[in-house]
Amino acid sequence: MRWWSVANFVSNAGTWMQLTVQNLLVLQITGSAAATGLSMSVQAAPALLISVLGGAAVDRWPRKLTAAVSQALLGAIAFTTAVLVALDRIDMTSLMVLAAVTGVVATVDNPACALLGNDLVPAEDVPSAIGVGALVHQAGRLVGAALAGVAVGFLGTSAAYFANGLSFLFVASVIPFLRPAAGAVRQTGREPEGVGSDLTVREGLAYFVRRPRLVALAGVTGISAVFGRNYGLTLAVLVTGPLAGGAGSFGTVSTVLAAGGILGAILGARLRRPSVRLVGTLAAAGALLQVVAGLSPSLAVLIVLVLPMAVVESVSDTAGTAVLQTDPPAHLRGRVLGVWGSIGTVWGLGGPPALGLLMELAGPRGALVVGGLVIAGSIGAGCLLRRRRVTAPVVLRKDDHDTLGKPALSPAA
Repeated sequence: MRWWSVANFVSNAGTWMQLTVQNLLVLQITGSAAATGLSMSVQAAPALLISVLGGAAVDRWPRKLTAAVSQALLGAIAFTTAVLVALDRIDMTSLMVLAAVTGVVATVDNPACALLGNDLVPAEDVPSAIGVGALVHQAGRLVGAALAGVAVGFLGTSAAYFANGLSFLFVASVIPFLRPAAGAVRQTGREPEGVGSDLTVREGLAYFVRRPRLVALAGVTGISAVFGRNYGLTLAVLVTGPLAGGAGSFGTVSTVLAAGGILGAILGARLRRPSVRLVGTLAAAGALLQVVAGLSPSLAVLIVLVLPMAVVESVSDTAGTAVLQTDPPAHLRGRVLGVWGSIGTVWGLGGPPALGLLMELAGPRGALVVGGLVIAGSIGAGCLLRRRRVTAPVVLRKDDHDTLGKPALSPAA
């Protein structure tokens, strides 16, 4: 698990180096902000369309082999892009094709790597392992974004792509040496007897729909993603608009958000029994903090509020991920993650435009306040509806010959 965490840190740093540079590269080629958004959508589109197929592949194929091959393929794509950039042969068409291929491979790589990390610890430690993964992700994001500026400044744009390719190869080289811990959930590559022998996408979809807690988790996460959490958008407009700050001020807010994310990941790693109720409670708390942040009279007050907002969001995300990866039986987890990947892509593509429209109508303060109230109100309404769904006891009329103290119907009946 320590080796896997180090490999993930290196990979995340490389990925964020590339992501930081890629938008600048698209702007350099086209000079269009719309083209930048299009390139991001092209890379995300495969997750919307074929994530369920990628999850089924993860359930069918050996997990270590699947993760190693997908990491090697992502490394090859990064190296190809680096060579084209270094030779000044990159254009928008080739960049879009490479982005689309990356998205396709990621539909297999993401669930494979997520579940491989869980295989390395005992079953009771999976929530902590997910928390460690979240911490590694946040740390890699900070380091990668910082290294991107250094690499581009001294070595050029292609250096970020070369570094990302090397990070993928490092992960692929570590995977063969990983060994499951005693008591870890093992992947068998086939379904248990009595469940069925067909590893189909349909079974993953059916399991997800039949599990009320997974549907509730999707609802809580979805409404939070649409009306909140896009703090890079809402807080940027709030800081530079009503609070009259500049780029430096938003940089400070972003740093506090990142620090809160790391702190939340540390706290999330201590969770032992995460639940959908905990996810909903934290999401509602974060929404109320968002409302107060929207009413901040000054930048200093906003910075004070941003830290707990980021902590609550990070712990909630960690708890939700733990529920998602531990609730399904082992033979269905890849397919359930595939379903979740498709749903999450809908939120990722639809959330920012919807939030942008809300800011156009209500302003940045109004968007934060209205969004927070919608999140908290929806979660509260869901809790009330769940409490009211209590089965009323059936009163059976007793005949004269019934014996008092004994049930009118036998257990078999």
